Amino acid sequence: MLQINQIRENKEQILQALNKRNKDFSATIDQLLEIDGQRRKIQQEMEAFLAQGNALAKQIGDLFKSGNQAEAAALKEQTAEIKQQSKQLEEKLSVLEAEQQQLLYQLPNTPHDSVVFGKGADDNVNVKEVGIIPTLSENKKAHWDLADQFGLIDFETGVKITGAGFPIYRGKGAILQRALINFFLDEARKAGYEEVIPPHVVNEASGYGTGQLPDKEGQMYHIGVDDLYLIPTAEVPLTNIYRDVILKESELPIKITGYTPCFRREAGSYGKDVRGLNRLHQFDKVEIVQIAHPNDSYKILEDMVKHVEGLLQKLELPYRILRLCGGDMGFTSALTYDFEVFSAAQERWLEVSSTSNFETFQANRLKCRIKGQDGKTQLAHTLNGSALALPRIVASLLENHQTADGIRIPAALVPYTGFEWIK
Repeated sequence: MLQINQIRENKEQILQALNKRNKDFSATIDQLLEIDGQRRKIQQEMEAFLAQGNALAKQIGDLFKSGNQAEAAALKEQTAEIKQQSKQLEEKLSVLEAEQQQLLYQLPNTPHDSVVFGKGADDNVNVKEVGIIPTLSENKKAHWDLADQFGLIDFETGVKITGAGFPIYRGKGAILQRALINFFLDEARKAGYEEVIPPHVVNEASGYGTGQLPDKEGQMYHIGVDDLYLIPTAEVPLTNIYRDVILKESELPIKITGYTPCFRREAGSYGKDVRGLNRLHQFDKVEIVQIAHPNDSYKILEDMVKHVEGLLQKLELPYRILRLCGGDMGFTSALTYDFEVFSAAQERWLEVSSTSNFETFQANRLKCRIKGQDGKTQLAHTLNGSALALPRIVASLLENHQTADGIRIPAALVPYTGFEWIK
């Protein structure tokens, strides 16, 4: 969430930055500043009434001591009027603060200076491409056909049990899934991340804290009776560990990782691009999260990008790194790098990770602050990345490593799977 004092002091600069998202937020900003002006005026009136009330209270005390009961009683009536007026102002202030908060929730994060203007994915900046795209035989198969051939994934029974987008992994398919989870967690642990097993459902405050609410409310599965949400990513519970927390500078950076299933409604998704594992309603993902000092967060973002890059290299997959343009960035992000793996069977790029710096946007919602040696506090920076999301990684592994002899398992995964081939 943007900070109201920054909007007040840097309106034009913030509007210019938000314009990179290809949407005009000037009306919302103007409405926000108008409400902010009314709110500040009422606060000043309340402070004046408070000062007046305190002065009267002292006078009343002095009058009672000196025996001037009648005059003291008259002043007490005046004090009662001030209290009534203060109460009315407090009610108005409460309404304005709620309106201001809702407007702030509607504003996305301001993009970093390096983010370019753009309408969508076609305008993203290709930072680099790594790896050799394999040349497959004419009999190449997409992962859904390979999964059926080798009995790895049962899509049809998943539809029967739950619905589309909820596959069943079986045999070596299940072992591969578990192997990838353990591999990703071990690599994160080696990089200094503490492993955490968080809840898979969160309350509304947690959804607001990391920015999924209200922006992505329609994409989240809601448990109405308990007013809880199935998590769309481990980012939500992991980052919310530090909601309403003041951290010491010496504790930073905080590095945590967690594996969770993730649940997304993906409303409106259909067609060949979402076939098989390309887009699911339930999928597994290992997430890395850091809480950082503002001075260090962009160096940390680069380190997180290198970590994800290392995973893809060990999986022997061709990949590219994109710096997202303003029109393709997530609501909460200041700067995002997407990783895409090339599927030689589908002959297209598949997104497998997003790694982002949110700067103070989430921390302001979370009230996650840092206390310096001078005793002053400031908002932390939060970062997160998929390291990695499994469905498209599995799809790419099956498709890119298929041979006439079966599907080859990358050497880095063999200690986790216990087998070198799927035949």
